[in-house]
Amino acid sequence: MAENRYHITVAPRANHLPEQSDAAAGRYAFSYTITITNTGAVAAQLVSRHWIITDANNTVQEVRGDGVVGAQPWLKPGESFEYSSGSLLATPVGTMRGSYQMVAEDGTRFDATIPEFTLSVPRVLH
Repeated sequence: MAENRYHITVAPRANHLPEQSDAAAGRYAFSYTITITNTGAVAAQLVSRHWIITDANNTVQEVRGDGVVGAQPWLKPGESFEYSSGSLLATPVGTMRGSYQMVAEDGTRFDATIPEFTLSVPRVLH
């Protein structure tokens, strides 16, 4: 049952930002909203993040940092935290995935997987 004590569900949504993009300059802007829900049995704090961002040219950017949008939210079982951020790609399509590093109130460290999601200019993918 230990695996159920420490469990975070991550639900991403992404949108293209045409007003901040410049195709001629190879700059495609996207926003994404992430909902993080503690689906485990122990309160936990999000302490850091690790993103792997890949564009259509297979150029990979890795981003690591403390917390998310300047916060290190504590989530009790059943609680959610939602935030929005953005990413720039050199191609009209790419993917993001990664993990959040969590610390439970009992001191246990565990990772919450961020499932891969697609960043795409509308009508590029069929």
